[in-house]
Amino acid sequence: MTDSTKTLCPYCGVGCGLEVSPPAAAGKATNRDSQGNPVWKVRGDKAHPSSQGMVCVKGATIAEAIAKSRLRYPMVRDSLNEEFRQVSWEEALEKIVNRIQTVRLTQGADAICMYGSGQFQTEDYYIAQKLMKGCLGTNNFDANSRLCMSSAVSGYIQSFGADGPPCCYEDLEQTDCAFLIGTNTAECHPIVFNRLNKYCKQNRNVKMVVVDPRYTTTAEAADLHLAIHPGTDIDLLNGIAHLLMRWGCIDLDFIEDCTSNFPAYAEVIQDYTPEMVAQKCGISAADLETAARYWKESKRVLSMWSMGVNQSSEGTAKVRTIINLHLMTGQIGKPGAGPFSLTGQPNAMGGREAGGLAHLLPGYRSVKNPQHRAELEQLWGLPTGSISSETGRNTWEIITGLESGEVGVLWIAATNPAVSMPDLERTKAALLRSPFTIYQDAYYPTETAAYAHVLLPAAQWSEKTGVMTNSERRVTLCSAFRQPPGEAKADWEIFAEVGRRLGFTEQFAFSAATQVYAEFTKVTRDRPCDMSGLSHERLRAEGPQQWPCPESELGKSDRHEKAKRLYTDFKFHTPDGRAKFAAYHSRGLAEPPDPQYPYVLTNGRLYGHWHTLTRTGRIDKIQQMHPNPFIEIHPRDAASLKINNDDWVEVRSRRGKAKFPAKVTKAIAPGTVFVPMHWGALWAEQAEANALTHPESCPDSKQPELKACAVQLIPLSNNFFSYQEAEQYDPAPSPISV
Repeated sequence: MTDSTKTLCPYCGVGCGLEVSPPAAAGKATNRDSQGNPVWKVRGDKAHPSSQGMVCVKGATIAEAIAKSRLRYPMVRDSLNEEFRQVSWEEALEKIVNRIQTVRLTQGADAICMYGSGQFQTEDYYIAQKLMKGCLGTNNFDANSRLCMSSAVSGYIQSFGADGPPCCYEDLEQTDCAFLIGTNTAECHPIVFNRLNKYCKQNRNVKMVVVDPRYTTTAEAADLHLAIHPGTDIDLLNGIAHLLMRWGCIDLDFIEDCTSNFPAYAEVIQDYTPEMVAQKCGISAADLETAARYWKESKRVLSMWSMGVNQSSEGTAKVRTIINLHLMTGQIGKPGAGPFSLTGQPNAMGGREAGGLAHLLPGYRSVKNPQHRAELEQLWGLPTGSISSETGRNTWEIITGLESGEVGVLWIAATNPAVSMPDLERTKAALLRSPFTIYQDAYYPTETAAYAHVLLPAAQWSEKTGVMTNSERRVTLCSAFRQPPGEAKADWEIFAEVGRRLGFTEQFAFSAATQVYAEFTKVTRDRPCDMSGLSHERLRAEGPQQWPCPESELGKSDRHEKAKRLYTDFKFHTPDGRAKFAAYHSRGLAEPPDPQYPYVLTNGRLYGHWHTLTRTGRIDKIQQMHPNPFIEIHPRDAASLKINNDDWVEVRSRRGKAKFPAKVTKAIAPGTVFVPMHWGALWAEQAEANALTHPESCPDSKQPELKACAVQLIPLSNNFFSYQEAEQYDPAPSPISV
C-alpha cells in the first residue's frame, strides 16, 4: 500500500481527522519504534471539518503503539491460578458458546453480562446490542460510557425529550461567551480548545468563563476563573439564574411558547442569593455577578462541560441546571449558543446512537418503551417479546451481581475496568469471583487480563473499517490501513460469530462492516438520530457528515446547514414539543469532607495520556512527557502537614489507599487535592486513583461520582516524620476556605 488513508483519531470525543501513510516510500529508510516495528506516518487531515488539520500529541503519536504488546491469539485457562495457553479460535468460541448456553439454561439470560467501550466502532456496538438485547433477550449490556457521558444522556433526554448535543464546532467561532464548567478542555479536548482560544484572542469582546477547582491551562486562558468548592456547581448555576431573574434578563416569549415547568424553577432559584452562593461556592460575590453579567450581555452563550459535571451523584441535575440557563435566556437553536456536552471517548456518541447502555436500544430508543421494543423485534426478525422490558445491569450492578453470584458470564471488551472502576479493591474482589470472564482487547498485558478465563485478540482502529461519531454528531468513516496482527478479529465479527453459533444465523448473516452499517442506519430511520441517508460508500465519497441525515434529505441544497444544530425550530422531542425546566436544589457531594477525612480528592486526565495507559503507556514520547503520577496540594495545606515538594504522601479514603509524590502548587484550591487517573498496577506501585473513589451515583444516570471523595493525607518521606510515625499521624484539621 502506498496511498494515504483517511481515518479518525481513536482517543477523545473531539473526533479529529487523520491521514495515515505507510512507514516509508520505496527506497527510503523506514522509521521504527523502540521495538523495531515500522511506524506509520500520521498527520492531521486538513479536509476534516471538525479538526481542520490540527492534531494533538496523542493523535500525532498514535501509530507508535499499533504493533506494541499486542494480543495475537486466543488464550484460555480453566482457573485464574493457571497460566494461559494458546488455543484456536474454534476451541475458544466453543468454550464461550457452551458456557453461555449452560448459563442460559441454569441461571437464565440475565446472568449474562457484557461490558463494552466508547472505543468500539458503531458496527461493534450495534452487533453487540443485537446479540445481547435482541437474540439473548437480556439488556445486560453496559459500557464505560456509563462512567463518562451517561449524565449528559439523561440530562438531554429529560430536558429535550431525546439525547444529542444540539451544537456544532462552528459555534466555537460564533459565540459571544463561552461558559466552561467541569472541563479542562485545553488538556482533555485540545483541538476544540485551540479553535475556541484562537477565536477569543482574535475577538477581545468575546468572554470565556471557566469553572474548576483547579487553575488549569484552560483556566489560564479565561477572562474569569471561578474556583468553586467541589460539589457546588448547582449552587453556582442557580446563583447566576437568580441574578438574571432579578435583573429581568430572561426571554419571556421563549419561556412561554417553548418550555414548561418554569414556575417551579423560578421558585427554587429565589433562594440562591449572591451572598449565600458566594459563601457556599468559596468565591466572591463580585465574581459571581461578573459571570452573570457576561451571560446577560451576551446574545450567544455556548456552555461546555465534561467529566467534572457528569461524574457526580448530581450529574443529571447539574446537566439540566446548565440547560435551564439556556432555556431561561432563549440561548439554544441558534449559531454560537447552546448546551454542548463534550464527549469523552471517540465513539461514545456512536454508542448512544446504537443503544450501548443498559437502558437504551438502537436508534435512540428505550428498553422501557413497548413500541420501541416492537419496532426492533420486527426489524431484527425476532418473535414478539424477545427484547426484555427490564433495564439491564449498569456498570456497578454488574460488579454487585458478581458479588451475589447472580452473574454467570461476564464479557468485557475494549476497556480496562480493573483500573477505571470506582472502589477498585471491591471491584477487583468481585472480578475474582466471576465464574467465567471473557476479555476481548487489542493489547496484552492489561490489568483486567489478570481476571480473565478467555482472552480474545481484537483488531483495533487501524485494522478494521467502521464509523465513529464525535461530539458534534459528525460521523466519520475510519478505514483500515493494515492487517490485524496474528489472528485478531474485529469486535463485531467476534460477536456475530458467537451469535451464529448460538443459532441466530439469519440475524448475523454479515460478511462485511458495510452490511452491518447499512442495517444500523435503517434502524435509525425516522428517529431523532436519523442516519438513513448515510452509508460507508457515501462517507467515503463525500467525507464526514453530521446527523440528522435522513434519506429523504439527500440531494437538498440546505441538508448540511440543517444538520449543524438541533432545535432551530424550537420544537423538542417531548410529548408536548416543549423543553422542560428542572427545579433542583443543591445536595452537594455524596461524601463530603469531615474531621477524619478533611480533604476532597478530585482526579482527571493529563494532556498526553489516555484512560488507563493501555495505549499511551507504550508510546515513548508521551511517557517522557508524563512519566509518573503525582498529587497536587495547595501550599497552605502542604505547610499545615509539613509536606515539601516531591515528598511522598499517602492518601487514604474509607475504601483504600494510594501514594504519590507531592506537587505543591497554588493551581489547586485549599482543601482540595488532585491526582491523575491514568496509572494502574502495571504502570506504578499503589498509585491507583480509583482505589480511593466510591461508587455512589446519580439516581437518574447511574454515573458514579468519580470526581470527588473524602481523603486524609499522611506524609511519608520528609524531614519531619518517619514512616512509622506517619502511620499514627492525626489528620489535619478542616482546611481553610479560599
